[in-house]
Amino acid sequence: MSADVRPIAASELTQWMQTVNTGFLTASAVTESDAAQRARHSDPARIVGAFDRRTGACVGTLRSFRQELTVPGGAAVVSSALTNVTVLPTHRRQGLLTRMVAADAAASAERGDAVSTLIAAEYPIYGRYGYGPAASITEWEIDVPRTGLDLRRSVTGDGGRIDLVDAAEVRRVGPALHERLRRERHGMVSRDERWWALATGLEQWSHRPYLEGFQAVYRTAEGEVAGLVRYTADDAWGDAKVPMNTVRVRELLAATSAAERALWHYVCSIDWVQKVRTGYRAPDDLLPHLLPDPRAARPVTSADFLWVRVLDVVRALGARTYAVPGTLVLEVRDPGGPAAGRYRLDAGTGECARTREPADLSLDVSALGALYLGDESAVRLGTLGRAAEERPGALALADAVFRTARRPWCPDVF
Repeated sequence: MSADVRPIAASELTQWMQTVNTGFLTASAVTESDAAQRARHSDPARIVGAFDRRTGACVGTLRSFRQELTVPGGAAVVSSALTNVTVLPTHRRQGLLTRMVAADAAASAERGDAVSTLIAAEYPIYGRYGYGPAASITEWEIDVPRTGLDLRRSVTGDGGRIDLVDAAEVRRVGPALHERLRRERHGMVSRDERWWALATGLEQWSHRPYLEGFQAVYRTAEGEVAGLVRYTADDAWGDAKVPMNTVRVRELLAATSAAERALWHYVCSIDWVQKVRTGYRAPDDLLPHLLPDPRAARPVTSADFLWVRVLDVVRALGARTYAVPGTLVLEVRDPGGPAAGRYRLDAGTGECARTREPADLSLDVSALGALYLGDESAVRLGTLGRAAEERPGALALADAVFRTARRPWCPDVF
């Protein structure tokens, strides 16, 4: 082994952060303020580095933190969220990433975390470690003149109203709105106070300056906050002084369909705006069909996003609800990992337990992660050779059991 993998010492934090920056192709130096901020908001035991034995240099990084993931039915499970995962180009193909991820998985299982989650920058990497793509995103670009909306006004038509607000108001009303929505939409993850501080410029990194923008909230006729949008706009003009501006939605949260409709109409009705980029939405988002002409919303990005690795099968499967009743015995392959074993799932009661009964379905833990939030088809996984039917009809039953009416959505990068 050419490197040691271990939690870093406090004196190594700045070096570790510089390795993160290098791995993510960020050339700026780590400031004292950056290091103090990371130390203030991280668990030292969960900041892991790979250190070259010859030079002592940090050549690989990984950090995890506690997060809650909402699962179908509205319950939340504790997740070990992975981030800041890098290996320098000088030390690739030496098994460092494998060792760092395995160490975090073992520690997470020991803590009792049900799953581990991450946002994969590259597709081919994390399936090797038991992660499966569990929630996808789509981004649309709206051609505003084509929408068919009455752009002369942005009235809500339901007695509600839209108010422009400052960042302080977003920090005041945003967390409660997000929690309300998170308890209803599987795939969403928890946010702490610091998330809102970074999102609104109260805190920022030296290499990632806060981008000043605009904020608006939707209030019902009774004054309740039911929606929030944060957005930025460029300053582009064409020939003959024709405005060609684009609004980029940084976040749009809506607890009701009325709030969602009103906020999309609002961003499309801003003067001088010809295009609206929606940001990352669920693939089955209501947006295109909130416009008189849905074709005005052109998909520009469609990709996997949130990946899930099941650590505790009993706890993870027992936390969510299922679309139809039925019993499945799952043989989960997880070589050297905590999820390996045979499990009996009663989808009617939601109970899951280890068993010695004959398996109905066998699959890798990465395939179980892909199924977990209801976005993937068990039949499709079977056709791809990623799940095997041990009892006739088991794939079809698993499809009916695991799939959800709405697709999961995770709007957060972490």
